Amino acid sequence: MLNAGDTAWVLVGAALVMLMTPGLAFFYGGMVRSNSVLNMLMMNVICLAVVGVIWTIFGYSWSFGNDAFAGLFGGNQFVGLGSTIGHFVGVAGPPGVPWPGPDALPATAFVMFQLMFAVLTPALISGAVADRVKFWSWTLFVIVWAAVVYFPVAHWVFSFDGFTGPASHGGWIANVLKAEDFAGGTAVHINAGAAALALAIVLGRRTGWPRESMRPHNLPFVLLGASLLWFGWYGFNAGSALSANDLAGVAFTNTTVAACTAVLGWLLVEQIRDGKPTAMGAASGAVSGLVAITPACAFVTPVGGLVIGVVAGVLCALAVGLKYRFGFDDSLDVVGVHLVGGIVGTLLIGFLGTKSVNPAALGENGLFYGGGFTQLARQAAAAGAVMVYSFAMAFAIGMLIKKTIGFRIDEHAEIAGIDEQEHAQRGYDYSSLTSLLTRGPDDQEAVPCAGTGSSRRPVASHEG
Repeated sequence: MLNAGDTAWVLVGAALVMLMTPGLAFFYGGMVRSNSVLNMLMMNVICLAVVGVIWTIFGYSWSFGNDAFAGLFGGNQFVGLGSTIGHFVGVAGPPGVPWPGPDALPATAFVMFQLMFAVLTPALISGAVADRVKFWSWTLFVIVWAAVVYFPVAHWVFSFDGFTGPASHGGWIANVLKAEDFAGGTAVHINAGAAALALAIVLGRRTGWPRESMRPHNLPFVLLGASLLWFGWYGFNAGSALSANDLAGVAFTNTTVAACTAVLGWLLVEQIRDGKPTAMGAASGAVSGLVAITPACAFVTPVGGLVIGVVAGVLCALAVGLKYRFGFDDSLDVVGVHLVGGIVGTLLIGFLGTKSVNPAALGENGLFYGGGFTQLARQAAAAGAVMVYSFAMAFAIGMLIKKTIGFRIDEHAEIAGIDEQEHAQRGYDYSSLTSLLTRGPDDQEAVPCAGTGSSRRPVASHEG
């Protein structure tokens, strides 16, 4: 009953998706100022820690447990994950084959695969509020938002009837509305993008924005992070087939070609608009294509993947300028890339989706394949529902934190550098070298210890 190859592929997929969170940290970290880089890295790393804990305690159960109310959230039967050990997940096979069918997965492998999605989603939001957030306030936001937004939305979108148990019931988008989202266009990208917009409004603009230039301090970091994201995205999309099969190959192919055309689309916009293609544009273009193909990767042909990529690259490149038009300070363009890219990919299933690629899953053919407007309407309803719910809840959570413990660092700390204020460290520190040049190696006066704000007498070569 257990398929060892599929199990191995899902575990590899989980590891690849886990890599996306540190990849995102470097992608975002290179975009911020040099005195904010450690804080941005930490804002991503803490998501892995806290979401991993609450996912174990109740998050998986609320996301994939048997529906507790009207397709909105799961029950408590998997609390603590003890009941997943020795348990399987899968779909019913042919008549006479007992559930979970011939290609069952260990539940624990599926739990860990989905955990990495739950970690990455709030981490995406961090880019919208870079340079100005208290670390522990951000951590509290991640915990609350994951519990009341991500877990229910994951239940709506990813929890299919009969997958975690022969009589289990899942969420309303997957099973009642029948909108398609193969790997997280709604549950991950629209969800995070809408919350990012809400938090940017709650927190307000960075000091000096948009008057002062907030240039990225390390473009090699940005390209490294984008490359790690692209690599991990194969686990994100192809891994969502939950099997080492043809559908995983289709998702892998579409993921690749969409990212390629999105890079070209973004760079062409830059060339026409600004006169120069940029390294930042290439990295952002790749991510926009990866975002857009995520919901559609198992429902379109490779030509459809090419189209989705170039449309996303062009539209996202144009959308990042909306923050200047409307005056919200989305620091690292989470709204322009993830919200807009997620909407593009989700809606284009309604145009480009074809049952020839995935006849068992796609409800109706897209408009360009003779399916009419039915699937497009479903996709639009799913995107709208997730966007409105996530925006409203993130706004409410953000305002609650702002009015109680405070959400934003003080202006002086923001100008001087959030790294020192929140973490007592700096990403780049030359104080030790400077001290040796000005004092000499035998000077015994206290000197600043590299990477900290403390003063310590040097007693060995590894100190200070």
